[in-house]
Amino acid sequence: MELIGSPLTATHAHPRSTPTNFLPAISTMASSYKNRFPYYPLPQSFSLPWAPSAYYRTAAINPTLAPFSGSAQGLTPSKMLPFVSNRTSLFTRYTPDDWYRSNLTNYRESETSRHNSENLRVDTSRLIQDKYQQTKKTQTESTKNLGERVNDIDFWKSELCHELDEMIGETNALSDMKRRLERALAETEAPLQVAQECLLHREKRMGIDLVHDKVEKELFTEVDVIRSCQERMQRFLDRAKAQLASNRAAQHEVERDLANKQTAYRIDDKCHHLRNTSDGISYYRGVERVDATISVPDSWAKFTDDNILHSQSERAASAKLRDEIENLLVVTANEMWNQFNSVNVAFTNRIAETADAKSKIQTHLAKTLQEIFQIEMSIEAIRKAIRDKVPPLKVAQTRLDERTRRPHVELCRDSAQLRLVNEVHELDETIQSLQQRLRDAEDTLQTLVRSKAVLEHDLAVKANSLFIDQEKCMGMRKSFPCTARLVGYV
Repeated sequence: MELIGSPLTATHAHPRSTPTNFLPAISTMASSYKNRFPYYPLPQSFSLPWAPSAYYRTAAINPTLAPFSGSAQGLTPSKMLPFVSNRTSLFTRYTPDDWYRSNLTNYRESETSRHNSENLRVDTSRLIQDKYQQTKKTQTESTKNLGERVNDIDFWKSELCHELDEMIGETNALSDMKRRLERALAETEAPLQVAQECLLHREKRMGIDLVHDKVEKELFTEVDVIRSCQERMQRFLDRAKAQLASNRAAQHEVERDLANKQTAYRIDDKCHHLRNTSDGISYYRGVERVDATISVPDSWAKFTDDNILHSQSERAASAKLRDEIENLLVVTANEMWNQFNSVNVAFTNRIAETADAKSKIQTHLAKTLQEIFQIEMSIEAIRKAIRDKVPPLKVAQTRLDERTRRPHVELCRDSAQLRLVNEVHELDETIQSLQQRLRDAEDTLQTLVRSKAVLEHDLAVKANSLFIDQEKCMGMRKSFPCTARLVGYV
């Protein structure tokens, strides 16, 4: 029971205990604790104007007529207080000593309360000042840390921007080199087709001219060289495509990291410029208990550094590949040009040999024709000579036949008889020798005719070979892709 007029307990001297029963656990999302008051309660007296009467309860006495109230019914007369007018002696509750002691006790309690209140006020002022300085220092340190963090982010952001520009330039350069390689690879199709068509046309050579000569060897070598160049170009083209994919992957990682850095820079810069008087500040209950971080400063810096190192490594590989492709284009162009010239030289030499052989064949053919004409004239002369020997033989044989009719002893083997017999033998031998010579001449004529046919056929073969090599093959090989085309510039 409180004494009437005693001071109430000050709410600031004994703050209410913090409630232990909170609401269910808040979400980790910022929206779940936005615009919420902090969990610690503010004293109600802080929001009220100061007034001394607020600390005391007003005394009030409401007298009641107990003997006449309904609650007094049923009590015995001995339990009831008598009226003052009915008392015969002085009746008191306290003695004067009690009254003095009560006053002294109240004085001491009042002095103790004032002393405690004064100490509390001094401690409170000092606490407020200390907390103010501590809060200001803490906020200054937080602002400083945010500023350093913004500088760190800006540094890495500039490094990422530089690396991104370098990677974009390298990717564009490699793309241009890939297009050059594709054009150079396409340009090799025409020389390959020409070489293959030359081989097909030379398969149409006839007879003895269908030889595996140096031209054919050089043409096969040219086909092999061009196909080897195409295979190397295709391998490097595949490597360029794979390197472009790697470059784009590294560029994507750098771009994503840069976008994250820009977002973090914007957020941290905004936090760095927030002040106690800034707009948009509010309570976010339980936000200090939410730990959504996934990295530490070392791992954070290492992640960006690894991205930059990976991008630099891909850029170095891309630059090396571009140099290799450039060297490949020069080497393949020189190889194809050298082989093209070798084939042309072989064609020129072969055409000269064939033309010389054709000229010699024509010379021999002319001589053979002349000899055929001469042998035909000789055959006619022999035949005429044989015909000319027939009358003398007839005369000699007729004479002998007539002389066989001489009578008896007139059949004398005289010199005339002997000469006629010798004449017949001589004429017969002459005719036989002439006939043998005629047969020999006719055989020679046949040989000459066959030789003429062989020469004419060989002349046709040489003419066909010359037409194939000089007109068809060399006609196709008059033009060859220039060096600028073979290295992919056009």
